[in-house]
Amino acid sequence: MDKQGKKALVPRLRFPEFCEDRPWSFQPLGKLARRSTKKNADGDITRVLTNSAEYGVIDQRDFFDKDIANQGNLEGYYIVEMGDYVYNPRVSVRAPVGPISKNRIGLGVMSPLYTVFRFGDKQNDFYAHYFKSTHWHHYMRQASSTGARHDRMSITNDDFMALPLPVSKPEEQQKIADCLTSLDEVIAAENQKLDTLKTYKKGLMQQLFPREGETVPRLRFPEFRETGEWCEKPLSKVCNVLQGYGFPEVLQGKSEGKYPFCKVSDISRAVAEKGGVLDEATNYVGDDELLKLKAKPVPKGATVFAKIGEALRLNRRAYVQKACLIDNNATGLKAIDGIADDYFVYLLSQLIDLNRHCGGAVPSVNKTTLEEIEVVVPGLDEQKRIAENLSSLDDLITTQSQKIDALKNHKKGLMQQLFPVLDEVPA
Repeated sequence: MDKQGKKALVPRLRFPEFCEDRPWSFQPLGKLARRSTKKNADGDITRVLTNSAEYGVIDQRDFFDKDIANQGNLEGYYIVEMGDYVYNPRVSVRAPVGPISKNRIGLGVMSPLYTVFRFGDKQNDFYAHYFKSTHWHHYMRQASSTGARHDRMSITNDDFMALPLPVSKPEEQQKIADCLTSLDEVIAAENQKLDTLKTYKKGLMQQLFPREGETVPRLRFPEFRETGEWCEKPLSKVCNVLQGYGFPEVLQGKSEGKYPFCKVSDISRAVAEKGGVLDEATNYVGDDELLKLKAKPVPKGATVFAKIGEALRLNRRAYVQKACLIDNNATGLKAIDGIADDYFVYLLSQLIDLNRHCGGAVPSVNKTTLEEIEVVVPGLDEQKRIAENLSSLDDLITTQSQKIDALKNHKKGLMQQLFPVLDEVPA
């Protein structure tokens, strides 16, 4: 407590050497940093940057694979220097009030839709880490206009620069920044290991499966080298195509049940976060709903994926680990018993580029189109051998992904404790 009997503002977790120091305080952003509004008046700078919720400040060309901004109309863009901070008001799942990121890639320009500001000390990453926490989100929601577009925060410059930020002595802030930076470096190293595993798997698959137009792989297990060529046949002779079902809103919203009801978003999440393993969903149904829908569950061991829209173009495949339902924007494949191996079909499906088999303004494939796709497959024993080899590699990838997730959760919990909470500010 302080002399007035108020609770001193300190984080829940503090380094020992600072435990006896004065409490923290909160000061408005405008007192700690200043807005940078210098325009690219001469148009000399042509490198356009963007602020992505996932990647931070990045070259626009790298992010979109093309230039979005009109290169001949950059005079009104803000100049962003190395070490500047950028606020992007566009909201997303990753950044529910819009991301604030530090520019670490060099000089460039940004749309005037962004807010650019800079601290006096460009070397200290304390606030770069703070803006990755959620501690400042409550203020932003309160300060933003209630008439804002649903996909963009609407906040005045004055209100934004009044954003309260935590302040302690520079040495303590540097200590926190060093701690979190070192953890980021560990996560980056583990991500590099994950990328290496994925690259190795991709290369191995290219060796274990024949090239397009060929019927013998370049790499074959010794016991199958004398068994001849793989056979070319339509997909319908290898697996059954499974259908999805419409999912009425009245049946949605249950978080528990016998069967996960998997939408395309659930499939995408399984690929992005669980290495393709699909064993849960946002919505669930039971046997009663199954009867109402007149639906047949997708069995364990099936491969599922989007069959329409932009999600189809991404060629994401998920491997079902628990009997489930899929909605009518998705479809599935299940190996024919005695003919094909489930995991082999999952691997084989990853080599089928559906973009080559769909047409129309909205990309889509139907059951007939899938069944007619020509594939090259070996005998069942060789399929199982390939599946066994690559599934063990997938297990390593899944384990590595889980390790990274655990580190990220550790960092998230650490940030919750290393930064004081605004609500704790004495009245």
